[in-house]
Amino acid sequence: MSKQLWKAGNMVYPLPAVMVSCGNMERPNIITIAWTGTLCTNPPLVYVSIRPSRYSYELIKDSKEFVINLTTDKLAKETDFCGVKSGRDFDKFKINKLTPIKGEFVSAPMIEESPVNIECRVIEIKDLGSHHMFMAEVLGVHVDEKYLDAKGKFNLSQANPICYSHGTYYGLGNSLGTFGYSIAKKKKKSTDSIGKRNK
Repeated sequence: MSKQLWKAGNMVYPLPAVMVSCGNMERPNIITIAWTGTLCTNPPLVYVSIRPSRYSYELIKDSKEFVINLTTDKLAKETDFCGVKSGRDFDKFKINKLTPIKGEFVSAPMIEESPVNIECRVIEIKDLGSHHMFMAEVLGVHVDEKYLDAKGKFNLSQANPICYSHGTYYGLGNSLGTFGYSIAKKKKKSTDSIGKRNK
């Protein structure tokens, strides 16, 4: 096996492709972001990294609020549009026929069509270079009830989430196992059931 050595760069793929809503209900905006993720469980902290030249950068910097909206295959086209067009020139909610709805904790709107909306408040901004990282506290999470099972468990797989890798959007494949499945003990067949089958 041979491997090529490439120059240093970001090769952690795939990444979530999320629509981050910002501004307010009167002047809402959406930016698509792949540089996002979890920072901490307790307290619940997340981040989004944005170039200072982007229109949404100043909106979030000024308000210290935003909403992370998870995306699905049905929202793939809208997700792409919100990543290539600027809110300076377009009303992205109106053009994409997306519905801004009011959250519980921040002024930034949530996207009704998204299966999950995560309300966030910025606690720190880090200048990292090409992008600045907005570290934020999660204030509340809104989940579409149609993705809850009878026990109240959330099944995001039913929403067909999408991810991003090297300029391309992808759907996610089948589940390969749940957390800890590699060390889970296999259930032994009872001797009673084996005996009954042998009779």
